Amino acid sequence: MIRKILAVLAGYAIFVTSSLLLFKLSGQKPHAGASMVLKLLTLLYGIFFATLSGYVLGLIAKISNLNLNYVLAIIIAGFATFSLFSSGGSHWTQFLAIFIFAPASILGGKLYRNKHF
Repeated sequence: MIRKILAVLAGYAIFVTSSLLLFKLSGQKPHAGASMVLKLLTLLYGIFFATLSGYVLGLIAKISNLNLNYVLAIIIAGFATFSLFSSGGSHWTQFLAIFIFAPASILGGKLYRNKHF
């Protein structure tokens, strides 16, 4: 049970840390408008790290189903939804997290499962 909890926490930490790092290094505020180029780069970057977070979750948890990946996706989408309703400004980052990055974390679990089971 502890391994599963740690797996979800590690997956979420990868996703959040990579997001914070992107916005810190780029100087872009996450709730500010952005150029289409930055939005596309964020999309690709976010898909990569969300998928990685789901894959690492599988590595740590060592389970053959996607239940924990669904939990991770719900957490990612849940925090993004909370942010969507509680912050002002542009909401492009929250929509990406809800509709693209959360499902990408499930894709990471599928990739892990296909390789290891």
